[in-house]
Amino acid sequence: MWIADGWKDYEVIDTSCGEKLERWGDYLLVRPDPQVIWDTPKVNKGWKHMNGHYHRSKKGGGEWEFFDLPEQWEIHYKDLTFHLKPFSFKHTGLFPEQAVNWDWFGNKIRHAGRPVKVLNLFAYTGGATLAAAAAGASVTHVDASKGMVTWAKENAAASGLGNAPIRWLVDDCVKFVEREIRRGNQYDAIIMDPPSYGRGPKGEIWKIEDCIHDLIKLCTKILSDEPLFFLINSYTTGLAPAVLTYMLSTELKKFGGHVDSQEIGLPVSSNGLVLPCGASGRWEA
Repeated sequence: MWIADGWKDYEVIDTSCGEKLERWGDYLLVRPDPQVIWDTPKVNKGWKHMNGHYHRSKKGGGEWEFFDLPEQWEIHYKDLTFHLKPFSFKHTGLFPEQAVNWDWFGNKIRHAGRPVKVLNLFAYTGGATLAAAAAGASVTHVDASKGMVTWAKENAAASGLGNAPIRWLVDDCVKFVEREIRRGNQYDAIIMDPPSYGRGPKGEIWKIEDCIHDLIKLCTKILSDEPLFFLINSYTTGLAPAVLTYMLSTELKKFGGHVDSQEIGLPVSSNGLVLPCGASGRWEA
């Protein structure tokens, strides 16, 4: 398992009864987590003194309840700054477990000894985009949500990367890759963080189990002759790390290299255990 243990401004304090107690900078949030199927005693006082609590609805979805929480605040990871704001379906605008991947590919970019062009698909609020740009890459950031791309730009400006070589695109990721193939554009590295289920700008339905293999195949057609890395993240329980390894090994075979896939996780400070947070598949030259 790869563990994102480099945070100072974020921690999972405790987990119990389908929820996790987290510290985001100066604020405590309680949010649902489907992995937390245990009912250990809630002894930490934060459970009773949280700043925000997302309540799941039995009908699906849910709503936030706030106790003295600003509309927006920021946290830092190393040299990066992220604006946070609680919004729909329990999210805050950041997946802290991804920091373990930011460190991995940031190191690869810094030591590449050449210019690196990165494509970030389903790029959300830009965590991976900023980590790649801070390491020296030029990045193409693609997400179907205009609001998310605007938020990512705010994070870039807050991180001192407002003038970094980043292309910001609101587009359907699959259609964008298909156009890049026709245009003959190539990338040295690809990052993708696809949702389990989603819709494109024109209502196109995306279901990860049905679509991910075809997208990987498409993406191999826009890799440069000497690609540096390929990263896939999955938050879908049906896509085990071994499935990611199988797809990457099959489709990137012609490039040689090495594939490794693992669960990713966050340390739980109250007990020294690790909360699993999905999986990542990594191909590297």
